[in-house]
Amino acid sequence: MTSLNPVPGPSSADDGGTRRHGEYKVPGGKLVVADFDVAGGVLTNVSLSGDFFLEPDEALPAINQALTGLPAESAAADIAGAVAAALPADAVLFGFSADAVAVTVRRALAKATGWADHHWNIIGPSVLPTHINVALDEVLTEEVGAGRRNPTLRFWDWEEPSVVIGSFQSVRNELDPAGVERHGISVVRRISGGGAMFMEAGNCITYSLYLPQTLVDGISFADSYGFLDAWVMAALEKIGVSAFYVPLNDIATEQGKIGGAAQKRLANGGMLHHVTMSYDIDADKMVEVLRIGKEKLSDKGTRSAKKRVDPLRRQTGLARAEIVASMMDVFAERYSATPSELTDAEIAAAHRRVEAKFGTPEWLHRVP
Repeated sequence: MTSLNPVPGPSSADDGGTRRHGEYKVPGGKLVVADFDVAGGVLTNVSLSGDFFLEPDEALPAINQALTGLPAESAAADIAGAVAAALPADAVLFGFSADAVAVTVRRALAKATGWADHHWNIIGPSVLPTHINVALDEVLTEEVGAGRRNPTLRFWDWEEPSVVIGSFQSVRNELDPAGVERHGISVVRRISGGGAMFMEAGNCITYSLYLPQTLVDGISFADSYGFLDAWVMAALEKIGVSAFYVPLNDIATEQGKIGGAAQKRLANGGMLHHVTMSYDIDADKMVEVLRIGKEKLSDKGTRSAKKRVDPLRRQTGLARAEIVASMMDVFAERYSATPSELTDAEIAAAHRRVEAKFGTPEWLHRVP
């Protein structure tokens, strides 16, 4: 995926007619390209192209006309709305959408970014307490949003058996206290939404992606999940696992669910996207610790929580470390990512967050 922007010039929306060029490859779809000038603060001489399919032919000039005259500062929703309103009633867009056009235009205007616009880092797994792993997610997301750290992929590792619950989940409703005590489970609340993660040492693969929100500018909340995990699907395919997204945030194969994703967007422009995948989960212990009710299973096509999860160890026969290494290799190759490490300052900040927030009863029980 590429995003080709002009050489930065004056900050004014009117840049003296410099030709703008943006590209966006729709996940699972087609390439959309936008070329235009900016004059007087608005888009002029607009030309949309790509390898998409569009009927009738008259729809393309209608899109170009809809974009012409739009303010260069238009939000993605406004651009997509203008395109949708201009399309003939019988128009058929295949491989792209009005939202995809908006992303392309925003990239051309340098309001949105592509993967190649950033220098990516990878932090390999190192054993840390679960509270520290959760706190680091907040710290590193803030650091990326503030521009003090490159966008980064970090793999977790831990020793203590844990449950990490979503930001809005109820402790009382999600956990069986008898099971938690019997199995010595450490319970932690994270900053992102989504469901509970049952995590024993070596039984999961968990990673966090810290990125600027410009990378998903104009991409819907739902579509951003698959967009940010396209590299993961490629990595799984490389080891013989054909995976796909089950909306909103489950990752599955034909054999069953293998993982789930969650996100959090911060006010400073940083974004957290993280995923936990089951490697060799103890399903019997999981259902003793988590309360997984019939309502949650009702739209999953199964009556048993155990049957929902199909670990990667069984599907691949590979060691957990081999799968993680393959994932790191694919990410590094796709995005020219380079190795990085946690800094002393970041680790110290995470410890302070545990003391002030993530390790406190007030945070854990903020939703009783």
